[in-house]
Amino acid sequence: MQKPVYLVTGATGKTGSAVTARLLERGESVRAVVHRRDARSAALERLGADVVVADIFDADRLLTAMRGARRAYYCPPWHRHMLASAVAFAAAAREARLEAVVGLTQWLASPAHPSFLTRQHWLADNVLSMIPETVHVAIAPGYFADSYLMADVLRFAAHLGVFPWPYGDSKNAPPANEDIARVAVAVLLDPQAHAGRAYRPTGPELLSGADMAAILTRVFGHHVTPLPMPMWMFVRAMSVSGFSAFQQLDAREYVREHRRGAFAFNAPTDHVIALTGRPAETFETTARRYAALPQLAPTFANRARTAALFAAIGMRASTDLEAYERRADLPTPPSPHFVVDDERWLIARDPEWANLPAVQRLDLRETDDDVRARSLPEAAVR
Repeated sequence: MQKPVYLVTGATGKTGSAVTARLLERGESVRAVVHRRDARSAALERLGADVVVADIFDADRLLTAMRGARRAYYCPPWHRHMLASAVAFAAAAREARLEAVVGLTQWLASPAHPSFLTRQHWLADNVLSMIPETVHVAIAPGYFADSYLMADVLRFAAHLGVFPWPYGDSKNAPPANEDIARVAVAVLLDPQAHAGRAYRPTGPELLSGADMAAILTRVFGHHVTPLPMPMWMFVRAMSVSGFSAFQQLDAREYVREHRRGAFAFNAPTDHVIALTGRPAETFETTARRYAALPQLAPTFANRARTAALFAAIGMRASTDLEAYERRADLPTPPSPHFVVDDERWLIARDPEWANLPAVQRLDLRETDDDVRARSLPEAAVR
């Protein structure tokens, strides 16, 4: 039997590049869909991928890329029109008669979430599941390890000894990009065995901000302290780091979910080891890999740039996210609510939830007021 060709969208991204690399390591044929040719796509070509340029929103270009492929990894963009890309992908997949689609989605995906993108993820999951005669499997991680280890955050830990933490007392078992990719590859290699399933790769243990700071202390060899971060400072920090207003708007809701314990709910899972045969990567292993970035080397220039970056957060004007939301005219459900307040979501993620007495249920509903009481007074630091 002829070996299948695997199509990977977002192939130069964090999970897409890892999926591509893992498949190529196994000797599989991979068609890597990229937005443009650059050093990252050239690196994939050197690994043996067939690189094609296609707009993730263009059904015709996607169909051309899919010709001859049998299985695909769909990595949605962090974009206000993400649902349009999922519909374009589904239309192309139907015409190309793909055997299977493994789609990256969100642990939070639900129809009435305050985040517009999260509501789109829920719709996209439904669209992909309705492609006729195509197996659909969802990979639904929570907050990635990568989200805590972004370059600017690690600069502060490496050079200033502080670890920005806007998440209150909540915990998470964050998965590495590489583990998310390994789970996706395991499904792609035998999709029929996983038809209709959803998997949530996590890290091996629940960690608090203090736990992560202690790990970074070991990684960098000097004391790193968690820095409680009020929401306004988090939004400014995202703006300084180059995130769009739409991305800031969504990330704000994810922080609020984090504070309420949504990412600790039913974590950690055994999905990584069950599907791949290897235990999930620890947060420290991931952090040590990221710590090799050149901007984290202990040089005077790196420290000076980091100090300037930290100062810029205090001086940057805050993005008016409510004004942006009004201008963007994003559809809003009549009663948006977080997943920890959504019985349907809780039962879907843990069928035993409905049978637990109220006194035994996890207290997931920490509010922003609870977190604010432990954070720096906003008036004192503005």
